[in-house]
Amino acid sequence: MHRRHRLVVASAIGSALPIALVLAACSGGGGDQKSGAGAPNGGSSTAGADLTGAGATFPYPIYSKWFSDYAAKTGVKINYQSIGSGGGIRQLTEGTVDFGASDAPMSDAELAKTKGPVLHVPTVMGAVVVTYNVPGVTQPLRLTGDVIANAFLGKITKWNDPRIAALNPGVTLPLTDVLVVHRSDGSGTTYIFSDYLTAVSPAWAKAPGRGKELQWPGGMGGKGNEGVAGQVKQTPGAIGYVELAYAKQNHLAYATVKNANGEFVVPTIESVTAAGAGAAATLPPNTDFRVSIVNAPGAGAYPISSFTYLLLNKTPTDAAKGKKLLDFVKWALSDGEQSAAALDYAPLPPAIVSRINARLDSLSVGATS
Repeated sequence: MHRRHRLVVASAIGSALPIALVLAACSGGGGDQKSGAGAPNGGSSTAGADLTGAGATFPYPIYSKWFSDYAAKTGVKINYQSIGSGGGIRQLTEGTVDFGASDAPMSDAELAKTKGPVLHVPTVMGAVVVTYNVPGVTQPLRLTGDVIANAFLGKITKWNDPRIAALNPGVTLPLTDVLVVHRSDGSGTTYIFSDYLTAVSPAWAKAPGRGKELQWPGGMGGKGNEGVAGQVKQTPGAIGYVELAYAKQNHLAYATVKNANGEFVVPTIESVTAAGAGAAATLPPNTDFRVSIVNAPGAGAYPISSFTYLLLNKTPTDAAKGKKLLDFVKWALSDGEQSAAALDYAPLPPAIVSRINARLDSLSVGATS
């Protein structure tokens, strides 16, 4: 399995704006996630779509806005099924969609199964948050990687456990069971979360480790970020992990997490940006962008941060669709990035955008390369 290289990425971003989660479906492009509060309501029909894609739920809020805005601007309709990163990689490999989307970069083994080379295109950076539903607790809880790992491993079973209490002096914690909620589908959000826990917890690194799908020691499954958010919202005592926008849209509490510098950091645009400082200078000239920014050093860095990717065939067989897709991606990396902060994603640094555009310009749409 390809292991993402560690690095730090940077960009000066303004303060986080209030979320304006846009879940408008474009030509039926919402996905098949029906369960949980905030689930997309769009159908999965591709009728009338110019382009079809599938994959990660992590970036669905911003992708939905991008597809809607782009359709209004150009008339190009993009159907996107929010089915999880694993499903997006599978459909791209099978050739049933024009593009995939994933929060986890494809492994070397996965790339070997595709019909042609695949380009990973980072689109935005985002945060995975530890969300919870603890009766009577109104202030954000402080958690460390070790405590989070032990809760999800089933080794912390009560919310008033001394290890949680020690991190939260003055907070009255109830004698309530800790009920784990995790993804039931192949998920890039799971990959980011488990990538972080693997980096900070030797016990987690041993098992279940890092991956889009894990052998969980217990807990309830939810499909998509939407499903996990819905389960946590309706289950007292629950703890789960979702992309920041889903926690905000569902009015869920989420933790401040101790970073590599020993600071307890709130997930925000600024702290995700801090987790990514310096990428333009550290990425090698031949980078394929398959990198990790979890547990990044640096003041104010939120430790469970990541890129999310569009997955493009480098040698599309349909030249017309290939051209439409490249035009959309270039628009997303310029005009689309301006919507990122309002939806609680960190825009890419301009230097990274320039690197990606240079890679896109090198492609010969509809021809082999």
